[in-house]
Amino acid sequence: MARLDSRVALVTGAGQGIGRGTALALASEGASVALVGRTAASLESAAAEIDARSNSARTFVCDVSDRGQVFATVNEIVETFGRLDIVVNSAQSYAELRRLQDVVPDDVAVCWSSGPMGTLNVMQAAFPALQANGGSIVNFGSNTGVEGSPHFGAYAMAKEAVRGLTKVAAREWGRFQIRVNTVCPFGGSPNAEAFNAARPEAAAAILKATPLGRMGDCELDIGRAIAALVSDDFSYLTGATLMLDGGLCMLRG
Repeated sequence: MARLDSRVALVTGAGQGIGRGTALALASEGASVALVGRTAASLESAAAEIDARSNSARTFVCDVSDRGQVFATVNEIVETFGRLDIVVNSAQSYAELRRLQDVVPDDVAVCWSSGPMGTLNVMQAAFPALQANGGSIVNFGSNTGVEGSPHFGAYAMAKEAVRGLTKVAAREWGRFQIRVNTVCPFGGSPNAEAFNAARPEAAAAILKATPLGRMGDCELDIGRAIAALVSDDFSYLTGATLMLDGGLCMLRG
């Protein structure tokens, strides 16, 4: 048996990047996957790839910053699959990179609504289903928040808020056998690739400072680690931050 046979996973931001890679990795370990995101076409593409591996995937178009949409979508997912065991909150919008003195409220708002608020919306909507049988939640932080990376003020604020939310949930929901952990990934997402193209010298410096010397593969390096994290192999880990960054933050922090 695969590690996640008979389990149902909800992945937000599942149409691209690390969310997609994670959904593929969870499916490869036997999970049925609810793919949640804003763009139907990208979700359908991911679902087709999962279906080709003989696993079950369904798509659900939803903006995690819209609380009403989130609760309706999670209810539909539970009705469709009959249960919910795993939640991965990958969805996150980005703001333009600026020096801190130039950050504007809209920068913070776009990061905040999709990151901390979107994560909270999904967690609260999923809580009744997870409470019934226990389960595992993975939220996404960032080395930019852990390190305080220049020009990432709005984004770093949002990601550190997600880490705080994760720790509170781990304490409050542990009695329901719900584990809640944070992953800080360094993976080849579309946003990372856009950064690399726009700032090639900075990107080269980051890779040089990464002990493993490369950016992580969204499925093989990040997704498979998350699949292990939500499995019974890590049943005693909660409230932790896992740096899936090839050693970057260890060296630079």
